[in-house]
Amino acid sequence: MKTRFTAVEIDRIIEMAWEDRTTFDAIFIQFGLKEQEVISLMREEMKSSSFKMWRERVQGRKTKHEKLRDFQDGRFKCTRQRAITQNKISKR
Repeated sequence: MKTRFTAVEIDRIIEMAWEDRTTFDAIFIQFGLKEQEVISLMREEMKSSSFKMWRERVQGRKTKHEKLRDFQDGRFKCTRQRAITQNKISKR
């Protein structure tokens, strides 16, 4: 694990941690931080109220854990999302 990150790297880790669909596995692959290390970094770098809000939001969220996701490959697509064909939204 890299013990020292630049400000840009820390910002990116925090951004990835806030994203609903970015898994902790993706953060580990890119930065070498395990879930608990991401939590520690978030606790150190964020205001207490922001950290608490993030923890409530992330705790138990299936999309943050690769093995718990309902989908495996590619990106999630809502069944109600319209198909896009040649950059034009298909009409019903």
